[in-house]
Amino acid sequence: MVLFPPLCLVLVTGALATVVTDPRVISETCETIATAVSSASAVHFSGPSYEENIRHWASSSTQRATCSLEPGTASDVGIALQVLGKNRIPFAVKGGGHTLNPGFSSTTDIQIAMSRFSEIVYDPKLRVVTVGAGVIWDDVYAALEPHGVTVVGGRVSGIGVAGFTLGGVFDVTESSHPDLFFGLRGGYNNFGIVTKFILKTHPQGQIWGGIVVYPETSVDQVTRATAHFSANNEDPKAQIIVSINYAAGNLFLVTTLFYDNTDPAPGVFDVFLDIPALVKDVNTRSLLSLVVVASSLLEMGPPPSESLVESLPQGLVVEEFPSIQVPQSVPVNATLALRGVFSTMTVTKYSVELIEAAINETIHWGPMLVASSAVFVSYSFTPAMPTVLKRSSAPSAWPPMHKEPIVPIVLSFGWTSEFSDDMMHGLIRQSTSTLFDKAVSLGQGVKDAPLYSNCALFDTPLERMYGNNVERLRKIKNQVDPHRVMNLAGGFKF
Repeated sequence: MVLFPPLCLVLVTGALATVVTDPRVISETCETIATAVSSASAVHFSGPSYEENIRHWASSSTQRATCSLEPGTASDVGIALQVLGKNRIPFAVKGGGHTLNPGFSSTTDIQIAMSRFSEIVYDPKLRVVTVGAGVIWDDVYAALEPHGVTVVGGRVSGIGVAGFTLGGVFDVTESSHPDLFFGLRGGYNNFGIVTKFILKTHPQGQIWGGIVVYPETSVDQVTRATAHFSANNEDPKAQIIVSINYAAGNLFLVTTLFYDNTDPAPGVFDVFLDIPALVKDVNTRSLLSLVVVASSLLEMGPPPSESLVESLPQGLVVEEFPSIQVPQSVPVNATLALRGVFSTMTVTKYSVELIEAAINETIHWGPMLVASSAVFVSYSFTPAMPTVLKRSSAPSAWPPMHKEPIVPIVLSFGWTSEFSDDMMHGLIRQSTSTLFDKAVSLGQGVKDAPLYSNCALFDTPLERMYGNNVERLRKIKNQVDPHRVMNLAGGFKF
């Protein structure tokens, strides 16, 4: 169940009027909202709260808004939307602020930060948890851990619940509003501002897992092991994430191993553990511990990755490595001082040839981009069993149906200079296109495979992500938001 203002009631007049960009009018709108909302909310023009409200995971996604609004109640969200809709003022809604697409949850106009919606309440009888839209997954996992349960959520640290899940006030459930519920599952902020989520929980005890960092000399072995696991794993408790990275003048690979038990099944990860490695930090631990520790290296920003790779010569095997100690309440925002961009493509399998192509891209672009302030280049692979998309009984906006099982390749570039933005965006497109062409040449039917919207570039056509669902989503948009109030906010729009 989610709560959000009914946008079809927001506007009385001025439907589809011209968007206002006059700084004076925008500033006056900030004042109007500050006066209209209750004492549970606050508007900031400067200061620590303002800085926190506009801050994003990557500096390239942070913009200097005219003011920021921290709504404290769903009713105040509705009041703010009424004012914004009437005045036609652009705005942005930030949950965790993890998007790398500029303007999707940031703005130079009015920034809405959902941080005051911070509740996490577990109901052991119903086995559900109520989560506020300003919460990150780290905090959800930490709150549920004492109860021996968890939820399906983000796999790395610092990701907001709202953006990840979405991909007068009223309740929305699958039974009460099936079309709208469908649209919210992957439809982002097209239909309103969600203030809280009620999520099913699942039993979760200690798990086994961690990270293994491999030098360039182990690339061939890791490539074969990844392709074999992707093609042959039939154990639903076993999962890996493999990233190919270039940073600090070195090519290296990071593998996250996960097994949903205190010990892995015999043989499931032996091939990965037998490969010569720089670092091995795998043991029995909590799920939250794995998320935080994996993120400290997977996000590839300095520190710790640069110091780690620079201090360990290629080929050194470290059989025992002390667990990285990171406070569990603090997300690992490794790219906080960096600019960044994601891109993604969808394939039907991770073959040796395709992984080798990604390695070649890393070797090609890594050293070249360092001269243009690049700090890291990364290509990530996440194998999934063919049945993974059939696990949910509820239909959703994303993913649309596809005739074959699909898995993503996610590209991530990080750099420091804003003057390199356009170049980095262009080159990550070029690299994505190269890998796409390689997949097609290998006979993979991926030309209409849906792209993972959370990592898609900002100008990706809707049809490339939502496929045949686009028409239905546009109809829902017309019903729920006929005056296009949510089009005043950034993001993919139906």
